[in-house]
Amino acid sequence: MRLLIATTNPDKLREIVPMLSECGVQVVTLRQLPAVAAPEETGATFAENARLKALAYAAHTDLITVAEDSGLEVSALDHAPGIHSARFLGGDVTYAARRRRISSNLAAPVQRPREARFVAAVAVAHGDCLLFETEACLDGEIALVPAGANGFGYDPIFWYPPFGKTTAECSTEEKVAISHRARAFRDLARWLRERGPVQGPAPDVLPPQSTIR
Repeated sequence: MRLLIATTNPDKLREIVPMLSECGVQVVTLRQLPAVAAPEETGATFAENARLKALAYAAHTDLITVAEDSGLEVSALDHAPGIHSARFLGGDVTYAARRRRISSNLAAPVQRPREARFVAAVAVAHGDCLLFETEACLDGEIALVPAGANGFGYDPIFWYPPFGKTTAECSTEEKVAISHRARAFRDLARWLRERGPVQGPAPDVLPPQSTIR
């Protein structure tokens, strides 16, 4: 079975592809296909955006398609940047600048609570049918000082208390064990192994790993 992973983000692909390597699928990426315009992410939640991306790419390619939407929610900032995590402050702004803005917003005018979480939503579609979806999150805090280089995006400022370090300081093995994206894709890998080749129009949805607002 050919399975399209509908992202061009190389960092995400490095995390995702190994997790699906033993599921009896042939992974296809967007770079291997003729160019397809990215759908506008108009959803109000991570789950809605994952669904609309999966359905859009599935319709264009006629492949069973996996799409993911993920980001950072900071409690004291009304859960921002949230679904806008990848476009926070503008599409051309670096993640270093985004991280600095989040840290400064928490420090002024007074120090605010630093609770935060990563959220990942995954959806699978074929044609116009949604076949599977799941969500997962990782609870933590915004670090006082950025640290670590083994990660991307907001990892250097995401402090994971049980490990006593940021997710950018975690080893690859540690991150795979705990991360929001890894947990969501483990759900997907389990579904692929249990169901085999995806058939039929009826959605088959596993319960989410965590309850996401």
